[in-house]
Order: sequence, then C-alpha cells, then structure tokens
Amino acid sequence: MIVKNTYGTSVAFSTRQYGVVPKEEFSGSALQRKKPDPDKKPKKKKVVSVEKKEIKLRTLSRRSKQKIRKKITCFARCYKRLSFVTLTFLNKVSDEEAVNILRKFLDNAKKRSSDFEYVWVAERQTKNDAYKGNVHFHMITNKYWKIEKWWNYWIDLQIKNGIKPRKKDFKPSSAFDVKQLNSSNIRSIASYVTKYVTKNDAKFKCQVWNCSKRVSELYTDFYTTTEFTDQLKRLNAILKEFEVKDHREQPFLNIKMIDLNRKTLPLYRRLDEKNKTKS
Repeated sequence: MIVKNTYGTSVAFSTRQYGVVPKEEFSGSALQRKKPDPDKKPKKKKVVSVEKKEIKLRTLSRRSKQKIRKKITCFARCYKRLSFVTLTFLNKVSDEEAVNILRKFLDNAKKRSSDFEYVWVAERQTKNDAYKGNVHFHMITNKYWKIEKWWNYWIDLQIKNGIKPRKKDFKPSSAFDVKQLNSSNIRSIASYVTKYVTKNDAKFKCQVWNCSKRVSELYTDFYTTTEFTDQLKRLNAILKEFEVKDHREQPFLNIKMIDLNRKTLPLYRRLDEKNKTKS
C-alpha cells in the first residue's frame, strides 16, 4: 500500500489496483508539469466566429477547491504571518472588468514588494442589495499592507478604469479590508479556506482563482508507506476514516481525516522543509 499525505488527509491505495507508482516522494508542484516540446509544432487553433462563440461560465470544481486548500495550507507553513484581504468595488462591475483591475492591482504590488506571494479567489456578493451578485475578491498574501496607502490606491485604480462611485466622494472603508492571520494556527487558516473557497459554487465570466508563481511551485503532498498513518493512529489523531469503492464495489481507496495539532504537525516536517528550501 502507498499513502498519499497532505495536511489533514491521508489516502491509502494499492498500486496494483490504482495502477500508479509515484516516481518521486513529493508531488503537487507546478515544477512537475511537462514542459512543451520546443521542436513540436503547435496545433492550429480552429477559428470560431465571434457571433457564434459563447462565453463559457467558470466555477470552482471540486478538484480546484482541493488544490486551493492544499496550496494555502502549504503557503501558510512557509510564513509566520499572512494577511487576508477582501477587495470590493465602488459600483456595478462586469466579471471581465473586475479581474482586469485586480491584475493591475497585483502587478503594482509585485513592483513594490520583491517577495510578494498570494492566492486569490473570486466570490459573488450576496448581502449587498445595491450590487447583488457583484464579483469581489478574497486574497491571502504574505505582505504587510499600509492600509491607508493601498486603500486609496484601490479606490483610485477603480475610478481610473471607469468604475465610478455611485455618489460623489463615496469611498467605503470596506472596499479594502485587511485581517491579519497567525499562520501557526492552522485551524484559523482552514476556517477561512472553508468559508470562502470550499463553499463557493458561483459561476463567473472570468478566471475564478489564481496564485503567484512561488505558491504554484509549492509541493502539497508526499508519499509514504502505511507506517506514517500507523503513527497517527498511535497518537489517536484519526478523526474520520472511510473507503471509496469501484464499480465492482471493491474498496480501492482508504481515506483518513487527520487532526492537526502540536503532536501531529511535526510529522509533516518533511513537506515543510521541502518547500522552505525553495524560499
């Protein structure tokens, strides 16, 4: 049996049934993606009439939610403190306009911070009756924000890009909201991920999430034998355990949900160290 582990979850599978033998101890990094063959000619894209082309709505798939959860957790393990930033708009804005303004905001932040890392996720507003359904963004970053400076910049950037306030001099303080997160408290990080990511089923006409290159390159999983989960059992750290069966009703995955605490977190040190060597 091979066990694939990430913070809080261990999945055991038989390589004979699953048909996959991991080549490396660690996985989940963008560095492991296959690079395009420079000698291979790219396929010609089929020309589609603008009139016939439909805008495909995007949403967070289950796989994307899992990936975001893992990336944020590993991101938090690399830094002592993180910031949770919420960016909202002064007026009604299309999804395409919103994500374009966000990218300009991020580009400016990158220019002013050499070590600026982030993960952002789009969400629909539900409590704002004036702009119900308006897109806004939640972002976890490693940056300390001078709130007055960046709040003004976020407001001015919107106005410069045609998003005018509904009333003259309307500059809501909530447009740029920052909360400090203690990354050593993995439960607090998990609560934010659960609230703003895993329960997000809205559809958008723009990219739904993205992260900086450094975050995309973080490793999120590592492979072990069942000896790793045996250690967790001895610590009484298995919160929940269940099996996934195939079409013949034969179990082929065993999934364990792990309690992350002071006793269990040191067992994930190999993943911490692998990611920190990349800092």
